[in-house]
Amino acid sequence: MRVVGVDEFGGPEALKVFEVPSPEPGPGQVRIRVHAATVNPTDTLFRAGAQAGNLRKAEPPFIPGMDAAGVIDAIGPQNDGRLSVGERVVALVLPGGSRGGAYAEQIVVPAVSVVRAPKDVDFPAASTLLMNGLTARLTLDALGLHEGQSLAVTGAAGAYGAYVVELALAEGLRVIADASPKDEELVRSLGVYEIVPRGDSVAVAIRELVPEGVDALADGSLQGASVIPAIADGGGYAVVRGWDGELDRGITVHRILVSTAAKETAALERLVQQAEAGQLSLRVADVIPAAQASGAHRRLEAGGVRGRLVLDFS
Repeated sequence: MRVVGVDEFGGPEALKVFEVPSPEPGPGQVRIRVHAATVNPTDTLFRAGAQAGNLRKAEPPFIPGMDAAGVIDAIGPQNDGRLSVGERVVALVLPGGSRGGAYAEQIVVPAVSVVRAPKDVDFPAASTLLMNGLTARLTLDALGLHEGQSLAVTGAAGAYGAYVVELALAEGLRVIADASPKDEELVRSLGVYEIVPRGDSVAVAIRELVPEGVDALADGSLQGASVIPAIADGGGYAVVRGWDGELDRGITVHRILVSTAAKETAALERLVQQAEAGQLSLRVADVIPAAQASGAHRRLEAGGVRGRLVLDFS
């Protein structure tokens, strides 16, 4: 079968197509014939070697990808009967494991990380849901806000930021989001009516709307220290790429790691239900042949992609 990966970590050009044996599912696992795999920023970090230390004992190719959509074509022993061969599914994949990531014609993953795909949604759109959606869910759970409290979201036009916005609005939070002029219409379409200009003055602009500071901030665009002044004393700050700065005024940092919840089937199923209910928007920027993955990585790293690029393994 075909996989897309690297035998040496590096730039987008390091991605190649490899032929490898088809994997067989073990106990508690299923095999999926992948039709679509989303390209996420975490994939570009993986390709560049961010997890090289964890893969010292593994054999190349090293395969990126955390989001897959496809059809179950084999089920290993000791499964609970929740899933069946032939079902359309989506999976959250951890590429640092021995089986590799989602950029493959067939993947084997724990059944607990696989749920039925949203109804009436094609494979490319379905593949964009789980990784960013679950990261957004974990963000709101960590911040622990209740109805009526305020949440600022940077990078609201991005996949993670948009999911945070939509989930927060569904829970009755007051959302203040940033947007560049070209993204303002998109962010408004998510249901946000309090928008501040993206840039160095985001914190100042947020304080103009919420003088006491927002109860929490989800930093989807990784602005770091420059947005901390927007947060009220005792508030929360959620970050998805780690944080090594210092905070005062009683602000709590929440480091969000989606890998910690990859086996929480109920949370994954809830995201599917919210997508089916129209509470989450599945946005595809482009569908690209898997063999052109290096070009997809270049486009993503160049910035400005709205929605997700998706690799076609059909």
